[in-house]
Amino acid sequence: MKLNIVLVEPEIPQNTGNIARTCAAIGAKLHLVYPLGFSISEKAVKRAGLDYWDKLEIEEHISFEKFLEKYKPEEHNMFFVTTKGKHVYSEPNYLKMDEVFALFGKETKGLPENILLRYIDRTIRIPMRPTLRSLNLANSVAIVAYEIVRQENFEGLEEISGYFNDKLKD
Repeated sequence: MKLNIVLVEPEIPQNTGNIARTCAAIGAKLHLVYPLGFSISEKAVKRAGLDYWDKLEIEEHISFEKFLEKYKPEEHNMFFVTTKGKHVYSEPNYLKMDEVFALFGKETKGLPENILLRYIDRTIRIPMRPTLRSLNLANSVAIVAYEIVRQENFEGLEEISGYFNDKLKD
């Protein structure tokens, strides 16, 4: 399965850098939807992503409208991650999908409400206590992305550290 992580107008460079690192680790494609609240050449983004930027496929989009024109939700397995989601993120059976798009909104406002209402059956959420507003964006991406690859039994990812296996053989 091809996993696409879509950040719609992210505002905090460290979050985007951490998300880039997660995408590189699991082989997900990262989509950045403008406007960004920073430049991707900023030191904070690069530092958070460490040396993983060259191990990552990134596609940039000039606006959310242009992204939705290119990747139509009606034609793709698209999930809109929001605290107001209709389904828990672990409910969909991602195994039956060739390609998945997980969309995340900006840190301060999330995804546009008109989009969430239009695709309400494709909204997913991470359960949390009702008195809290939301989780950190980078943490939310990691939770959802790892559930998707978990359903594939982490195919293509190393499950057992070769380091300790080699040490135990000695």
